[in-house]
Amino acid sequence: MSTSIQGAVHAQPDYEQLRQEVRRIVEETIRPRAELTDREGIFPRENLLALARSGWNGVLIEERWGGKGLGHLAFAIAAQEVAKACPSTSLVYVMHVGAVQTISLYGNDDQKERWLRPVREGSIGTYSTSERASGGHWWFNFSEASRDGEDYILNAEKSFTTSSGQADFYVTQTRSPGAQTPTDVSFFIVDGKLDGITPGVWEALGVRGNHSGPITYAGVRIAPQDKLGTAGQGREILESGVSPVYLIGLGSTWLGVAEAALAAATDYVQKMTHRDFNKRLADYQVIRQQLAEAKVLVSSLKPWQAELARQLDELQAQGRPQVELLLPLVEFKIHAAEVANKATRAALDVTGGYGYKRGIFERLFRDARAGIAMGPSNNIAREWIGKSLVGLPLELWHEGGD
Repeated sequence: MSTSIQGAVHAQPDYEQLRQEVRRIVEETIRPRAELTDREGIFPRENLLALARSGWNGVLIEERWGGKGLGHLAFAIAAQEVAKACPSTSLVYVMHVGAVQTISLYGNDDQKERWLRPVREGSIGTYSTSERASGGHWWFNFSEASRDGEDYILNAEKSFTTSSGQADFYVTQTRSPGAQTPTDVSFFIVDGKLDGITPGVWEALGVRGNHSGPITYAGVRIAPQDKLGTAGQGREILESGVSPVYLIGLGSTWLGVAEAALAAATDYVQKMTHRDFNKRLADYQVIRQQLAEAKVLVSSLKPWQAELARQLDELQAQGRPQVELLLPLVEFKIHAAEVANKATRAALDVTGGYGYKRGIFERLFRDARAGIAMGPSNNIAREWIGKSLVGLPLELWHEGGD
């Protein structure tokens, strides 16, 4: 890990003030575009530019590289608040912040100068890791980079890459040239304008604006100065530079979706009245109980989110590998995705026929489904936790996956 990150000490931020700052951006720019983003599958570039202008795209980047220099809780809050209005934008944001954080942790000064400074001006990055052949085992690659002189040649077909065809740069993972084992992986910072990059089409049930489609790298030439990290460091980058920020960001996105569904449903049932009995929907016990169940689940996530963020900051400050928190972060991701699905289903139920119409309730319901499948999928992730409980190895790197 770059020693420039280790030991960084910041005064305790005013997190409520930071939350209000993000909310202003959300209300002014992101929420008004949410329905159109979903309906037409528009990539939310204007939303990301609004976040960039206020420095939020560089929330974890050190101030000397043009960032806010804040910690993981500020990032989690931002992802959560954005997701309340537009989950598509939140997922693009999470992948962007994760990609730039990987460069912050493992890049050299030249890479930080070239790739992190433009973030304040609106440059958008993303991860490009998963491959069709390994499915939800996104950490396992079959593609392998090669060498041509000093340059690297990238040939890979990635199955899901958020911001595919839209990102300014991709943090892309393949096996290292001549790799003898699946764990010998390399990361490259790939300029999105390079020849040989072909994005596919993104047509999906939900989060339709995040453009998480396939992308092909055919003979893409990568200069040696854009290889990330030192020789043999790829697995460490994957486990401590990619997974932690990605997982707390995903969990925070689904927390925001659950909160949005609960708030909208609560507002609706208080306003909707059955005139034949002169009773609001909120006057029915069965309606209140469904909302209460969702509220309890949402409340269970918030202290967990804050504690995991605190621990991530602590590990980073001490220069310790953040992979130590992998399973707790996976548990948080699982629970947050399940809570989002339960809360959006409850919102659809209590609003009846109105909720079934095109609008916020059906949109959030569709968006929440993505949380179950996004890698590691909840099925795969629960297997990790189950194996850990009974003392079995995870075996993440065997041929064919876990």
